[in-house]
Amino acid sequence: MSPLRQQINEAINFLRTKTSATPSVGIILGTGLGGLAKEIKPEVVIDYADIPHFPLSTVESHHGKLIFGTLGGKSVVAMQGRFHYYEGYTMQQITFPVRVMSAKGGLGVKTLLVSNAAGGMNPLFTRGDVMLITDHINLLGDNPLIGPNDDELGPRFPDMSEPYSKELIALAEKIALESKIKLQKGVFVAVPGPNLETRSEYRFLRGIGADVVGMSTVPECVGAVHMSMRVLGFSIITDECFPDTLKPAKMEEIVATAMAAEPKLTTIMKEVVRQL
Repeated sequence: MSPLRQQINEAINFLRTKTSATPSVGIILGTGLGGLAKEIKPEVVIDYADIPHFPLSTVESHHGKLIFGTLGGKSVVAMQGRFHYYEGYTMQQITFPVRVMSAKGGLGVKTLLVSNAAGGMNPLFTRGDVMLITDHINLLGDNPLIGPNDDELGPRFPDMSEPYSKELIALAEKIALESKIKLQKGVFVAVPGPNLETRSEYRFLRGIGADVVGMSTVPECVGAVHMSMRVLGFSIITDECFPDTLKPAKMEEIVATAMAAEPKLTTIMKEVVRQL
């Protein structure tokens, strides 16, 4: 048994002392988006600190709780707070909760919904927009699959031609249209952070095909796809990163924008889960 599998088993064994739930949907809530947890009818709420091998969220706007409950009539498990490379965690630590969620030796999750706050570089996007992630670019300089591969979790060389499920993207678009919610689509690029980008970096990132930039999501997506999970990702555009008109960004404004846009994302996510 690999060390990773042993750690997964220890986390699962602990969680099974708290709940017998077998959620089919996992949710990772990003900066300022933890309020969706209020829509979940909770059955069990567990602090990350109590779960073996779980990292601890050090970002102020991330609560650090694992919530088991129901949303849209479905059994779900939600991470209220995620982990970032800039916090000093390894890629394997960042993706460990996704490993625990997975149906492959984990809790039973087959579909993962992820959200984040991101800077908008596409000039057609405005602050407060919600964007469906259609693809991503990994500029983190690392990958959670580096190192020995556990074949029971997934293949050595997983295909990434469709990291975000086209079927789920189409469902989210249909729901947004029916709910009269404006929904953008585009490419997310992940950078290490924690500093925001320079004007020249924004020009470069836009030039290589990215629409928004953030510091998360890609590791979790890679880990999920490795384990054959379907992924649906959303970004809330919290600031406009146009090089020629760039102004200093304030973290409190970024979080406030994410929270203001949260009801739109909550509506879409709830209905997606209901229709799965």
